[in-house]
Amino acid sequence: MNGPRLRQWARLSPLAALMTIAAPTLAQQPAITVALRPAIERPATTTFEGWGTALAWFADVTGGWPDAERTRLADLFYGKDGLGWTIARYNIGGGNAADTPPYLRPGGAVPGFWRQPAGVTGRDWWRADDEAMWDWSQDRRQRWWLDAIRDRVKQPIFEAFSNSPPYFMTVSGRVSGAETATDDNLRPGFEGAFAAYLARSVDELQRRHRITFRTLSPVNEPNTDYWFAANKQEGAHWSPARQAAMIDASDAALKARGLRTVVAAPDETNSILFLQDWAGYPAATRARIGQLNVHSYGNIHQTGVRDIARASGIRLWMSENDAPLDKDPENIDGMTSPLAFAEHVVLDLKRLEPVAWVFWQAVEDNSARDGKPGSNWGVVKADLRAPDSASHGIRVTRKYWAMAQFSRFIRPGDRLVPVDDLDTVGALSPDGQTLALVHVNAGLYPRNLAVPAGWSARMILTDATHDAACVTGTVAPPRAIVTLILRRGAMENAPCPVSR
Repeated sequence: MNGPRLRQWARLSPLAALMTIAAPTLAQQPAITVALRPAIERPATTTFEGWGTALAWFADVTGGWPDAERTRLADLFYGKDGLGWTIARYNIGGGNAADTPPYLRPGGAVPGFWRQPAGVTGRDWWRADDEAMWDWSQDRRQRWWLDAIRDRVKQPIFEAFSNSPPYFMTVSGRVSGAETATDDNLRPGFEGAFAAYLARSVDELQRRHRITFRTLSPVNEPNTDYWFAANKQEGAHWSPARQAAMIDASDAALKARGLRTVVAAPDETNSILFLQDWAGYPAATRARIGQLNVHSYGNIHQTGVRDIARASGIRLWMSENDAPLDKDPENIDGMTSPLAFAEHVVLDLKRLEPVAWVFWQAVEDNSARDGKPGSNWGVVKADLRAPDSASHGIRVTRKYWAMAQFSRFIRPGDRLVPVDDLDTVGALSPDGQTLALVHVNAGLYPRNLAVPAGWSARMILTDATHDAACVTGTVAPPRAIVTLILRRGAMENAPCPVSR
């Protein structure tokens, strides 16, 4: 998540300053030839499942907007002419006490599904088997998105995830973390109660929205120092031992309700900490995990996580990332952050070999406020602080089109294929007749992309003047992201695809 990591900078970095070079100057440089040699004879053994986003926290805001605005957003992400996303991660809120003064970021106060009886005080009142202590009217805004995605995607994949237990199950009494960021915040012995809360929430939401949660992730970025009581978002620290206990309890709670939902874990912030978490799990806990989730806020040791997935035979998701360039001021149409983001996606796919890549949160608040330069988190910007009835100024950023270069063309059912160029990722269609190659040229020289013999190519381009547009040839301009759609044989008269 971006909250604890996000900083604001008042100056352009040297790299950002470099981006002020005029496009015609870059285009005048001689082209460099890059031979693309995809190993189509050895595709990944697992099929790619798709792309998506976490719904925290933008959905808790935008789900209450006027229908025209929220429908536009849903179409941008999940519609047939949008990004073609098929995955959504729904945040089961913990929820602070009703008398806690507001302090969480916009959208961050995701309500829980509990109801505290009138006159009851303290933190020992809740009982999972007491229907009067559940409130299924909560979280209507985020839940609007569950229906919107279900109605737009033929075979959606839903995951439920938690950032924090409800306040009454925490040590600090706050859903933002313990008083000390490295202390566990679930009260000792409350794994079973928290697991029961999550499993019942999954069960009810499935029934009420006619969806299926394939996975439940009970902890999020657990072994970090991000989460402390004064923080502005929900979060909780979990030592590897407490993680294991929570995974065990969640698996038991799901099975007790007869659910087919399996546990996803550990949803760690990067691969370094993922390896530490995994090393601390007993064999029995590992066996209860149905999906491995890792974030990519850092790309060190990613192949180690890949190896765990291979050796254990457990499906691997890159379950959260957004990668704007540090110190790049908010710029809706700039290419600096889109290029950094696209390079990051390429490396994630090459090093982790995940079966899914999931964005953090698709919509971010306008951040260039009060004299601050802002940042480029999100693929859409809007005013998340404005009242529901106001106009929210939805703006599609160039990062949206960078995402489109991947998600429109590397589709569910494809298999990732190795490509011996560091800036290129490839995917082969199920019938072996179509190959998508996404290439990032962040440099100052055009690149003549030499494709394998026997294949014909069409090119889609995003740069400072193109938004996922079809262009002729196979030369990637400087400061650009291109997708080559290759098909066996000739396709002189075939139209350029806008998606697959």
